[in-house]
Amino acid sequence: MAQVPSQEKSKLVSETRRRFEAEYLADKSDKYDSRDVEKLQQDDTWVESFLCWRHDVVDETLKMIDESLQWRKEFAVNDLSESTLPKWLFEVGAVYLHGYDKEGNKLFWFRVKFHTKDNKTILDKKKLVAFWLERYAKRENGKPLTVMFDMSETGLSNIDMDIVRFIINCFKVYYPKYLTKIVVFDMPWIMNAAFKIVKGWLGPEAVNMLKFTGKNEVQEYVSIEYLPPHMGGTDPFKYSYPPLVDDDFQTPLCENGPITSEDETESKEDIETDNKETGEANSSEEQVVIPRKINPVEQTSKIEESDKVDSKIKTLKKSLSMFKGVLLHISPAEELYFGSKEFGEKKCLIVLTNVTKNVVAFKVRTTAPDKYRVKPSNSCCDPGSSLDIVVSLHGGFTISPQDRFLIMAAEMEQPCGTGAAELAQFWKDIPRSKIMEHRLRCQVDSSKPSSLTLKENSFNIQSKSNEDIHLQVSFISF
Repeated sequence: MAQVPSQEKSKLVSETRRRFEAEYLADKSDKYDSRDVEKLQQDDTWVESFLCWRHDVVDETLKMIDESLQWRKEFAVNDLSESTLPKWLFEVGAVYLHGYDKEGNKLFWFRVKFHTKDNKTILDKKKLVAFWLERYAKRENGKPLTVMFDMSETGLSNIDMDIVRFIINCFKVYYPKYLTKIVVFDMPWIMNAAFKIVKGWLGPEAVNMLKFTGKNEVQEYVSIEYLPPHMGGTDPFKYSYPPLVDDDFQTPLCENGPITSEDETESKEDIETDNKETGEANSSEEQVVIPRKINPVEQTSKIEESDKVDSKIKTLKKSLSMFKGVLLHISPAEELYFGSKEFGEKKCLIVLTNVTKNVVAFKVRTTAPDKYRVKPSNSCCDPGSSLDIVVSLHGGFTISPQDRFLIMAAEMEQPCGTGAAELAQFWKDIPRSKIMEHRLRCQVDSSKPSSLTLKENSFNIQSKSNEDIHLQVSFISF
């Protein structure tokens, strides 16, 4: 399908909203959750996803939106949480998100052997699928998924075609543009007839999304680091609940070397005692970058270099894609581009802009802490100001599309200091509900980098609009 110009796309979005309000909302507003209606009116990306899935045919798009929003209200999707679903559903471990495929898409696992068909629990099981999809959608905002049907050790009692059809409908109607492929692992031959029906549900245009694999074939789509041993992989992950499965984000390296994980439980007194005995600087959960002393000549040189860098950054920042969060605007919006695969250290920039009236504390975490140095990785940003974070890849390591970075931010409404100890205590005390999170993935050898690439004191920037990002991966329409 040919790419629609952004101006034309904007017109289609406006027309879709206007007609939806006139033809579907009039005297029928109780059909939908008001939060979904508000999102439809404000989120261009959401409307565009429906339009794209229906080849920009507004009549078909409106029908799809109507069906999707009714389903969202029926399932109370906006209110789904751990507390609204039976605990045993999470404990079983039949459905969860974990790992990435070779293209960097999140893996949505269905361990079929843990599922038994039961009409009494079918609604709760469907809501569990919706819970995970909605949780992912809120965090990743349109990034694609790969569904993994692990059918090892399964029999007829484990196959529930109602659930399978519901999953397919989720991607066809409720979460358009999310599905890249369905990888079916180790399907028993007795299930062949059942999956002929599944192919019919997918339709001829999307049937090639279905990949039937064994131990050898599955590694074409997912590397061994994200495959469990029974699939021929090396992933040590073992599902357990609680807590909920999430990306394994850890603290990266700061400019002074490794920094202590925030998951450690030593008390501040213990740390201070240890530091006195070893002569090390006081630290808590994470260290804030502390500049070393430099002589005046070196300082002058660094100031001049910094001024040049700042000048270039200020003139080029506007061309970057931007995520507009409630606390911080973050550039780039989705991908960190490190340039081509070469020897030596590669760097790129993350630009944070505080859009609040208070100081905003932030910290950066990654799924590959041994590979990257982040400077600063734990600090704060003054009201209305911008701050540059330099992400460096160590020599000898290679960038992977599976590598992820997590930026956590929280507003410091009360003055509490911005030193290492104060920030550590702040992150201990702040409720999770008040923390803004945004994820970035890594990109290598892209023709359209969406972030600043730092190499030999030069900058290489190309703009990447949201439309470019959404069309970067080719999707097959149902």
